[in-house]
Amino acid sequence: MTPSGDVLVQTVDFFSPVVDEPFDWGRIAAANALSDVYAMGGYPITALQLVGWPRDEIGFDVLAEVIAGGTAVLAEAGCTLVGGHSVDDAEPKYGFSVTGLIDPGNLVTNAGARPGDVLVLTKLLGTGIVATAIKNGVASQAIRDRAIEVMVGLNDGAARAMASVGVHAATDVTGFGLLGHLRKLLDSSQVAAEIDVASVPMIEGVSELLEAGSWPSGSQRNLDSVNAILDATTVAPEWPQLLADAQTSGGLLISVAESSAADLVAALEAENTHSSAQIGTITEGPAAITLR
Repeated sequence: MTPSGDVLVQTVDFFSPVVDEPFDWGRIAAANALSDVYAMGGYPITALQLVGWPRDEIGFDVLAEVIAGGTAVLAEAGCTLVGGHSVDDAEPKYGFSVTGLIDPGNLVTNAGARPGDVLVLTKLLGTGIVATAIKNGVASQAIRDRAIEVMVGLNDGAARAMASVGVHAATDVTGFGLLGHLRKLLDSSQVAAEIDVASVPMIEGVSELLEAGSWPSGSQRNLDSVNAILDATTVAPEWPQLLADAQTSGGLLISVAESSAADLVAALEAENTHSSAQIGTITEGPAAITLR
């Protein structure tokens, strides 16, 4: 805790390219690294840049574009870049360690969900499938642009909406997919959940990409990790795959009291978040996920 009474938080995230364009990769990496702070109800103040670069294979002019994208998003977030570190690496990697502050009254963890809560998701799913389709050369320009729009979007508005309403728990949805991050929330809160699959917001066209074979290996690991607690017997077979899709810079999954759900949705809409979808409910534990 700082002398002013705020809670000090620290996060780190970096990864290899998920799109072909260096500037966009930088933007996505920055938005993704900031999300953990927003998920806890805080705001970022400083960041350290982390770079792994194959200097003999890819020119520093490309790295300059990556950095330009990353610093543009940090500036949008009001987060100051204070330094960083780089290493020679066979595979390019980029990201940030971020320091943030949280008013203790607004601190949100993934351990407070309660039976009867409504689950709200603030971004569309499908970015892992689209990123794989881009690597495979089968993604249309339209779906690529839509996925990048989703990934570069900051979760700052969602954090402000949570603070204005008051919520019980939240997590950002990234590499473990919706199902994986939901499981962490359920385990931490000792509750279960039901998901209305028809209410889950998806990037248009990802189902067709999945059917055509664009399925990240990490997403299969995600699905394997939740299969023991997952009941998907009443939904179409593709739904578990779609919901286990490994996301990059996804939205916030928020658990809010039913009586406050409408206020949260209104606050999210006022913040122009990508989504304010009510996708399910929290039920009595132990941890289990039922798809309806």
